[in-house]
Amino acid sequence: MPPTLASLVHHSALKLTVLAGADRLDTPVRWAHVSELIDPVPYMNGGELLLTTALTLDAENPEKVRPYVRRLARAGVVGLGFGGGVNYDEVPAALVAAAEAESLPLLEVPRRTPFLAITKAVSAAIAAEQYRAVTAGFAAQRELTRQALVGEGPEGLIGALAAQLNGWAAVYDASGAVVAAAPEWAARRAARLTPDVRRLRDRPAPASAVVAAAEDRVELHSLGAARHPRAALAVGTEGTLGTAERYSLHAAISLLTLTTERSRAFQAAEQRIGAAVLGMLLAGESGHARAAAGDLYGALLDAPFRLVIVAATSPVPRPTATSPAADPGEGGLSPEPAADPFTAMLERVEAAAARAGEPVLVVREGDRLVLLAVDQGAVADACATYAGETDRARDPGAAAAPAADSALAIGLSAPSGPVAAATAYKQAEQALSVARRRGRTLVEHEDVAAGSVLPLLADDAVRAFADGLLRALHDHDATGRGNLVASLRAWLAHHGQWDAAAAELGVHRHTLRYRMRRVEEILGRSLDDPDVRMELWLALKATTASGGVG
Repeated sequence: MPPTLASLVHHSALKLTVLAGADRLDTPVRWAHVSELIDPVPYMNGGELLLTTALTLDAENPEKVRPYVRRLARAGVVGLGFGGGVNYDEVPAALVAAAEAESLPLLEVPRRTPFLAITKAVSAAIAAEQYRAVTAGFAAQRELTRQALVGEGPEGLIGALAAQLNGWAAVYDASGAVVAAAPEWAARRAARLTPDVRRLRDRPAPASAVVAAAEDRVELHSLGAARHPRAALAVGTEGTLGTAERYSLHAAISLLTLTTERSRAFQAAEQRIGAAVLGMLLAGESGHARAAAGDLYGALLDAPFRLVIVAATSPVPRPTATSPAADPGEGGLSPEPAADPFTAMLERVEAAAARAGEPVLVVREGDRLVLLAVDQGAVADACATYAGETDRARDPGAAAAPAADSALAIGLSAPSGPVAAATAYKQAEQALSVARRRGRTLVEHEDVAAGSVLPLLADDAVRAFADGLLRALHDHDATGRGNLVASLRAWLAHHGQWDAAAAELGVHRHTLRYRMRRVEEILGRSLDDPDVRMELWLALKATTASGGVG
């Protein structure tokens, strides 16, 4: 504890007597200062015990004393020590009354107690308090370091930190989700700060903020050495942290930052192994892939997995001279969130996998990501949630505008295993292609396989081909010399059966035969060719679905 007026009063060698403000003696004393000025306030910082003999002050004059005491109280002076037996044999009654009126503690200093003794006592107490704080801080650092070395995660470290601060602590991942909290009851309180953590993430590291909370005082601190933090620490306490507590907090930040950077190095190594495992799987070398996967990805290959391909719908900016190069721990991604649309997606996927304790293999292939994830696991759910949020934001009627990182398309394969990894890769590519054509964020292969081929015709290139193929027939019909397009559609719909098609059109079958010969003459193609019939049928479907010609 820092020195207080009470501790000085109880100091047996000083012999101080309280004359006023006895209820304010628990106030900490930052320093003891001697001044005989009429107005010493310009030289005060607040928190001082002012010592005086009233050499220049008419201490018996209430009109002089009251303004003097009032200025001291408003300047934050915590107490006034009056040296008796020098200019005044006793402390003037006017000074005592003025101190009582301002609730300013007034201490009588006997003549045999020099002011220097009081100054030394305050200085010694402050030094002792600082020594205790430093000693406690070093002890806290040793305990936190021990927890960081013996623990397998941040739980032990933040548990020790919370105990040292007599409060609570929590660690967040890059998405703002709570990774660990201590004590356990703090997890719900910490989760309410996720929006604040995300705002902190957008500021260059190192960053910190004090958050106003109903229950306590909360500090947020970024973790990591990259330009943009990959994690954050929150601590909640009843009041402002003292010196020893501040030492503990800074030690925890340093240790968690080291842990974060070490994790990033491990992630870089994991990603290199993951790229090798994926390459072996796609090459049909599932046995070698299992051997290389080891304990890291072995569990992923022992159960059905989904192969996921994520691609940007527009070119992805690459790191330049003005955009810091990606560090190894981010798999080649720029640390600037706005520069790479994959960042938010990756953070969400990695956080979901970490919380669920399930493996996920992530490989960067040029301007897209390839993921191997557990079927029906947390990663697949995270992809679906991301897609749902993005598609809702793209809805013109949605209240929120599309996010900056929403220009992604995701293709999911059917559940697969190591032997069929190459097939799963093709399935994911097909689903990705359909997602792009349909303007959707995510498409699963099951949706493609179970659906109709007609939605695939909603493509500008397909519509242009269809319009070009049928344009001459539409021009012919526009002259009023027959309805070749409708006749061709009916004939193809009835698989070339003349009577059935003619009956639908309400014409004689010879009329229909004449029209089909005219179609062949105009197009310069034979309807006996099955490829020609297929192209014409798809062209008719494409123009009908898109509202084009015909």
